This record gives sequence, C-alpha cells and structure tokens, in this order.
Amino acid sequence: MYGICNLSIVPLRAAPADQSEMISQLLFGDYFTILEKENEWIKIALDFDNFEGYIDHKQYVEISASEFLKLKESEHNYTAQVIDFTTNTKQDLCTIPLGAHLPYYNKNTFSLNNETYHFDGATLKGCLPKSEILQKAYIYLNSPFLWGGKTPFGIDCSGFTQMVYKLCGYKLLRNASAQATQGEVLSFIEESEPGDLAFFDNDEGEIIHVGIILNNYTIIHAHGKVRIDTLDHSGIFNADLQKHTHKLRVIKKII
Repeated sequence: MYGICNLSIVPLRAAPADQSEMISQLLFGDYFTILEKENEWIKIALDFDNFEGYIDHKQYVEISASEFLKLKESEHNYTAQVIDFTTNTKQDLCTIPLGAHLPYYNKNTFSLNNETYHFDGATLKGCLPKSEILQKAYIYLNSPFLWGGKTPFGIDCSGFTQMVYKLCGYKLLRNASAQATQGEVLSFIEESEPGDLAFFDNDEGEIIHVGIILNNYTIIHAHGKVRIDTLDHSGIFNADLQKHTHKLRVIKKII
C-alpha cells in the first residue's frame, strides 16, 4: 500500500499517538510506502529518504502501486517560496511551505490523486550548482529550532541541511548521524568549500549535529534558530555566548 500527503505539513511521530515525539514532518506532495496500520495510525516509510514513523490516518490519501512508481520516475518540482498556496478545481485553498512537491507540474497546474491543482508560484527542479546551496540556506536564516521540523517556521539541524540540499536537487538522509555516512571525508577545514557539511559529536562520540560550511570559516546551522557562527578546528564558536557550543567530528563533501 502507498500514500501521498495532501496537506501542508503533517507531523511524523515516533509512536502511534498524538502525545508521541515528532521525529520529522511530511510536506505537501511527499509520497510513501505504508508499512502497517494500527488503529487510527499508519506506519510509513518516506520514499525520499526511507525515514520511518507514524502519521494520523486522516492526514493522507492512498495511491495505487502504479501511481507510486509513476511518481518515483517523474520529474520533481518543488515550491521555491517560504509560503505559497494552491487551489484545486473546487477552489479549495491549501497553503504549502518551501520545498513542497508538486506532482507532474506543468504550466501552472499539477495533479495529486487524480485531482487537478493550480499553482502560479515559483518552482525549482533539477540539480543546481553548488553555489546555490548557500543561497537556499540563507532563506532559512533565523528560522526557530524545532525538533523534527522541516520548514522555515520550525526546523532542526538535519532537517535544515536536508531541505537545503533537496531544493538544489540532491538527497540527504534525515538525521545527522545518517547524513554523516554520505559523501567524501575531508581531512581539514582548509580543504572544504562553501556548501560542504560539517558534523559534530557529543562526549560519547555520537554525531548529534550538522551544519553547512560558508565562506571565511563560518557555518550556518540550526541551534536555537538558524544562525551563522564561526567554525574552527575545535568546532563551532558562538560569539553571543563567547564559547564553543559544538565539537567538530568530520567534514564531508556531498557534491
């Protein structure tokens, strides 16, 4: 069984309960495999990154296996504005956040579960130059930190890096520790380029944080909010606090 998100933003939870921790979010147009159904909850695996969790059974529509495969093989167009909206043939309005997927988008229309929608906002598609990673990252500047969040209205560190790379046409896994398994290891900060990823660990050696390297030994990352701090060989130095807040573990070149 398969499904697609037909709402703006849907919480993805660790367990089948409203009180459970939000571990990520589905954005409009995200499609997935249904792994199991449990009362009023379904367990899913997102196609984009294979991340698993539970969503409310009222917050999606089912699609066929053939439609799922067609979506996988189609060109992906994503919304390019912080917030936008779309209307269907019934003139129902739905707000959609930055990075929402518009299935089969063509000339201001797209289709979701056999319903035609109109959208006249800006879109992104294909793989963009590496320089665009910084430009997309700046869109999220000052967005509040939200555990499990993936939008400019609330985002966590790995949600931030994943969404920025997604807007540029590249796939990252969902969590910082998983993203750290991707790409090529760089030995020194001096080898890095703007757009590369820096990962940070805790005292137990577990990777718990990630950010995007900028120019001039700076980094943009989600810590309280999406902010820009100094990066050195020890880690992230926060000028506001006058101390290092994260210990550098590894730098990876993804593209």
